[in-house]
Amino acid sequence: MKIIFMGTPDFAIPSLEKLFNSRHTISAVVTSPDKERGRGQKVSFTPVKEFALKKNLPLLQPKKLKDQNFIEELKSFDADIFVVVAFKILPPEVFTLPSKISFNLHASLLPKYRGAAPIQWALIKGETETGVTTFALEEKVDTGNIFLQKKTKINEEDNFGSLHDKLSLLGADAVLETVDLIESGNFLLKPQNSNEATPAPKITRETGLINWDDNARDIHNLIRGLSPNPGAYFYHAGVQIKIYKTEISDLKLKPGEIKQTKTELFIGCNYKSLKILELQKEGKKKMSAENFIRGFNFTEM
Repeated sequence: MKIIFMGTPDFAIPSLEKLFNSRHTISAVVTSPDKERGRGQKVSFTPVKEFALKKNLPLLQPKKLKDQNFIEELKSFDADIFVVVAFKILPPEVFTLPSKISFNLHASLLPKYRGAAPIQWALIKGETETGVTTFALEEKVDTGNIFLQKKTKINEEDNFGSLHDKLSLLGADAVLETVDLIESGNFLLKPQNSNEATPAPKITRETGLINWDDNARDIHNLIRGLSPNPGAYFYHAGVQIKIYKTEISDLKLKPGEIKQTKTELFIGCNYKSLKILELQKEGKKKMSAENFIRGFNFTEM
């Protein structure tokens, strides 16, 4: 099978690598344009581009997906399948090009958590199970008929970083299995039930602001869903403090009330409290609560 792979971030690499090492052929890779980052405006490549360059794969980096030259170049590869993993929303002019089909890998059990941040929202909402879905592309985002799904447990200690990596690997298995299914022709597409759909919108700065009037479990899940990045945060004496790891505590404190000992730090919530395990003061490094307390006293900030 001749495949064009489309993706950008680290999440896409296990899928790309698994296809590259399979019996199928990656005819070309499509990724986002290079970006200038940092003070020196140094040009950085996407992880998918770095992989493609190492493996000498034909590479396309369109600025506009509807650009006619890009579309003609895609046609020239005469691909059987387009595989999309963490890329932009494809217009019909693009996803209808393959001789067989275009499909996407999504990091949730669709129709739950349709949108840009399914991993984060599954954690924020306190889910105990999630997974990945491969589905046929349609014009409306994340609504296409499903090829297959793979489930995994969300552990209590999971955060965005650990669950991201787990689903990235699980997704690679789903991608290769889906390509094999399409090649065999032995598959049955399952329509999504839109009545069961839940949103997973883009994470904004406002998403991460902690409201201590919420209960401890909800705040704990918010912190898990945004750790290690971008981080949930609150303000104390006008200073932003990010929290990356917590435990729920039975200690009785008022919402937002801070209690610190020589080694431990607690903040009250509407119901129960949180023991803070890892945090970061604005402009400083991330550190354990014990190390943080050695240099900072909340009553003096």
